[in-house]
Amino acid sequence: MTADMLDGPLSIHAHGPHGSGAGDAPAPPRPRARTLLVVDDQEVNRRILARHLELLGHRVITAESGPQALERVREHRVDGVVLDVVMQGMDGFEVCRRLKADPATWSITVVMVTVLNNQADRVRAMEAGADEFLSKPVYPEELSARIRSLMRWREAREALEEARLAQVRRLFSRYLCPELVEDLLASSDGRAADLLNRSERREAVVMFADLRGFTCLAEQLEADRVVELLNGFFAMAIGVAHAHQGTVFSMAGDGLLVGFGVPLAQPDAADRAFDCACGMHRGFRDLRDQWQAEWQVESGLGIGINRGEVVVGNVGSEAFMSYTVVGDPVNVADRLQEQAGRGEILLSDRVHEALAPERASACERLDNPLFLKGRTRPLPVFRWQCGEAAVPDA
Repeated sequence: MTADMLDGPLSIHAHGPHGSGAGDAPAPPRPRARTLLVVDDQEVNRRILARHLELLGHRVITAESGPQALERVREHRVDGVVLDVVMQGMDGFEVCRRLKADPATWSITVVMVTVLNNQADRVRAMEAGADEFLSKPVYPEELSARIRSLMRWREAREALEEARLAQVRRLFSRYLCPELVEDLLASSDGRAADLLNRSERREAVVMFADLRGFTCLAEQLEADRVVELLNGFFAMAIGVAHAHQGTVFSMAGDGLLVGFGVPLAQPDAADRAFDCACGMHRGFRDLRDQWQAEWQVESGLGIGINRGEVVVGNVGSEAFMSYTVVGDPVNVADRLQEQAGRGEILLSDRVHEALAPERASACERLDNPLFLKGRTRPLPVFRWQCGEAAVPDA
């Protein structure tokens, strides 16, 4: 590329702050200045093109080689790159490929310019990820207009993506702690929204927690007071679940369904579920004592935990959808919760075998396996008690 390839005089005129006359209409607001990187191994070409683009309202930085261009992009917030193809060492195609392969720079607008003018080179530019390919001579006004158009399209696309991610963040915030929501968005390669639209099988640990004695308590109180007490219980339980990075799938009546290992894998899912259940029992003590003192009602918390392959997905109808887990492991966890007395955690043998030794040793194996509703074979079960004799629920 040579200086005379920037053809034609520069048709740009500067005006003072008051325009050409006192009666002139106010000038429209100028678009935000963009930072463009001009890459060319010929100094005169860099300077001429950079000057023209600056006069057209852009902020311009330059690079004289491919490696220097990649360094400039790391050092500055670059909106667009005007990239010569034919350069010594690393050519423009390779620079473009590297920019588009890097998650940190793939969205930068890249306009490739070259004296090469054949279909094969255009195809190579598109394959490298270029947003536009221009043949020399390059007219600065046309180049600036192309860049602005590409950036408007990019901004619209980014705004749409941000709105989509905000929707996903809001939806998953109903189920996950904030840290896990961000981990989910970061780990799913931009496909987090797909989780709400697909079903999949996952190995998970499922925990059900349910109040004991609350029905009797609710019969004595006004409706507003019942809701207030339930809200206090759920606030405590959900806080504990989120502290252990559990996914709160549902709250029904006075019960809670929490999953571990879904939607993100957790190698220590069983330990997290066990610690979460113990934390809920400890957190419930103050509520239990308060309810006992004020209304003389024996209350408690029973918890069941199971492990296995579940189906996770958005279940429901067009009118109402709920992101949840279903499957036999969920049913078994629910049945274990039904059998658990106040202050008890009942764990299936599959959960117990996945616990760390110090947790596993804190649990006792029931002398007799349990026959759970809907199952033909007895289930080996382990029990943990909350420091007090568990009171079977009537």
